[in-house]
Amino acid sequence: MLEYSAPQRDIEFLLFDLFRVQQVWKNIPAFADFSDDLVRAVVAEGGKVAGQVMAPVNQQGDEQGCTWNDGVVTTPTGFKAAYDAMAQGGWMGLSGNPVYEGQGMPKMLGCLVEEMFWGANTALYLYGTLTVGSSICIEAHGNEDQKNTYLPKLYSGEWSGAMGLTEAHAGTDLGMIRTRALPHSDGSYRISGTKIFITSGEHDLSQNIVHLVLAKLPGAPEGTRGISLFIVPKFVPDDDGDAGARNSLSSGSIEHKMGIRGSATSVMNFDNATGYLLGEENQGLACMFTMMNYERLSVGIQGLGAAELAYQQAVRYAKDRLQGRSPTGPKNADGPADNLLVHPDVRRMLLTQRAYTEAGRAFGMFVGMQLDLGKYNNDAQALAFSELLTPVAKAFLSERGFECAVLAQQVFGGHGYVKEWGVEQIVRDARIAQIYEGTNGVQALDLIGRKVLRDGGATLLALIDEMRNDDVPEEFAQDLTDAFDRLVRVTASIVERASNDPELAGSVSVDFLDLVGLTIYAWLWARMAGAAPDDEFGNAKRKTARFFFSRILPGAVALELGAGADSDVVMQMTEEEF
Repeated sequence: MLEYSAPQRDIEFLLFDLFRVQQVWKNIPAFADFSDDLVRAVVAEGGKVAGQVMAPVNQQGDEQGCTWNDGVVTTPTGFKAAYDAMAQGGWMGLSGNPVYEGQGMPKMLGCLVEEMFWGANTALYLYGTLTVGSSICIEAHGNEDQKNTYLPKLYSGEWSGAMGLTEAHAGTDLGMIRTRALPHSDGSYRISGTKIFITSGEHDLSQNIVHLVLAKLPGAPEGTRGISLFIVPKFVPDDDGDAGARNSLSSGSIEHKMGIRGSATSVMNFDNATGYLLGEENQGLACMFTMMNYERLSVGIQGLGAAELAYQQAVRYAKDRLQGRSPTGPKNADGPADNLLVHPDVRRMLLTQRAYTEAGRAFGMFVGMQLDLGKYNNDAQALAFSELLTPVAKAFLSERGFECAVLAQQVFGGHGYVKEWGVEQIVRDARIAQIYEGTNGVQALDLIGRKVLRDGGATLLALIDEMRNDDVPEEFAQDLTDAFDRLVRVTASIVERASNDPELAGSVSVDFLDLVGLTIYAWLWARMAGAAPDDEFGNAKRKTARFFFSRILPGAVALELGAGADSDVVMQMTEEEF
């Protein structure tokens, strides 16, 4: 059975020793009164909900899946009670605006709670993350009536959220959508069309489902410039703000998926459904990106949660499983064999998982901190850093999450391939994070095209300069300097070559994103090694840092070579030769 325990000690280390959040928050009036005890209590309580409420229904959710019957979607046994526990604890409104009954906690703290929830039960938390994302979008772009109507209900979990973008013929290319919105005499709109792959589009967990739907108005410009965003609730709010009459939208079917089977993914049909414009006409994609950017960071953290869950299972198994003898002689002389930890290659797999997971946790927090500084302190540089790093967080964290899940499965051997232990479920659940909210290839294109090439690499170089300013232990200083220099070199080369080669960015984008991710992880590992206390926990940190610098960071050399190749290596084959 899958078991999950919140990594509380590591979380507290990151909060209070590495990032020293009280020094950051004292300059943000909204957070200035937060005590260490309050923060510890939030983390501890979130860990309890994750480990004691969400995790126990994880495997049965996968085994049962969701069911569809004439438009009615039923979630697995135990999901409703677990969702209610999340809702009653106020977890969907953790970082919500207090004006509308949110709790107003920092985003970087929210990242930690999200990791725990993702790790405990990915399929279940998908209902929560879509709700949080919908709240963020409405808070950023809604009018006061919309905020007052929807935010308190979304923060409380009474109502949940969903995002309607994709259509059968229009995935990444949203400019091709066919869903239409016709103005109505009362100021609302009538939405008609079909959306596919709609996570949490229909289910039985909440009283109402608030769909945010992309559609085109009559006479709208072609392509993405003509997309508007609409609030389309399952039940139209009445004059008192409660769920009123049923709207004309329905689930046409649910998908039968490789993983996250407890998450209902619907085909949603909108048949002259009542909708309300969110934001300005023809600015829907820009408004939706407010939600999508949150979801992209959240999906990256989903990969991190999978990695932590996988690592916990693999370590537990490696300590218990007796198999073979140590190369240096028996360690369990009275037993028939030594445990798996005596084998160097098993340790390599476990240390790889640990190195990626602990650096990933720090990375997620760092991005969350930039979001907090940008939002609450109007820090333009922090906002620019958060926008730069969002595609890296989504892609690098989810790629490493899947890699860690597969490594855990390998530690289990044949037992990792059968359902009993649950590790094969982690692999299946983790896989989706590389695909939805924009595939990782799209994230790499976003990083290199919209973020780096657009400003000639200025924002990335500013981030590197900031990272260079930190003091790190001498044993890692030169390797870290070399990593920074390598990334500067590669960035300059791509910026120069791309000006004469429009296909270069897409040819090297994945290598470039991975190089950015590895370099940031090197910086974080050097910092963590320097901040780690002189005890068993700190010694383990430093040993893991040495493993990262010796066995993982050298991969950056290969990434530099790959990013140095010209686009013709990828593009020279004709279509017929494929």
